[in-house]
Amino acid sequence: MQRELVERAQRGDRASFGILAEASIARLYAIAQLMLSDTDQAEDAVQDALILAWRDIRGLRDPERFHWWVQRILLRCVYRLAKTERRQADPRRFTAASEAIAPDSAAELADRDEIDRGFRRLKPTFRAVLVLHHYLGLSDEEAGELLGIPAGTVKSRLHRANAAMRAELEAGARQAIHVTAGSIR
Repeated sequence: MQRELVERAQRGDRASFGILAEASIARLYAIAQLMLSDTDQAEDAVQDALILAWRDIRGLRDPERFHWWVQRILLRCVYRLAKTERRQADPRRFTAASEAIAPDSAAELADRDEIDRGFRRLKPTFRAVLVLHHYLGLSDEEAGELLGIPAGTVKSRLHRANAAMRAELEAGARQAIHVTAGSIR
C-alpha cells in the first residue's frame, strides 16, 4: 500500500502524498519537539520537511523507505532551526518542559528545567543522537541509517553527547550554587 502511494505521489498525485504525510506527521512532530523543545519551531520544521519531501519525492529511489527518507529531511530542517536557536538563545530564559500528566514537585520541575536547558545548549548533532537513541529507542545501526552516518560514528557521537550533557548539567549546578551563594551576602 505504501509503495503504491509513494509511486503515485512521485507521479504528482497530491492526495497520495497527503495520505503519506498524514501517516508520518505525528512521528515527525515528536522528533522535532524532542530536539527543539519549542512547539512553534517543531511545527515549522515538520512543515519545512514535508514541503521539501513533496518537492523532492521524485528523487526517492526506494518507495519502501519513504518514512526513513522523510525523517532524514526532517533532521536537516531541525539542524537548521537548532543552529539558529543556539545563536539566539538567552541562557536565562525559562524553557517550559513537556507538559506533565500529574502535578510535579518543585524539585522535579527544577530538574526537568535544568535538563532541558542543558539539552538546548548541545550541538544539533548531539541532540539528534540522544533523541534517536534514548527517546525513540533506535539501534545504532538504525540511527546511523537515518542520519546517513556509520553505526560507529553514532556510538562515538552518543558517547560525546552524553559527556557534553553531563558537563552542561554540572556547569548549571555550579552556576546555581554561585548564584545562591551570591544572594546570601
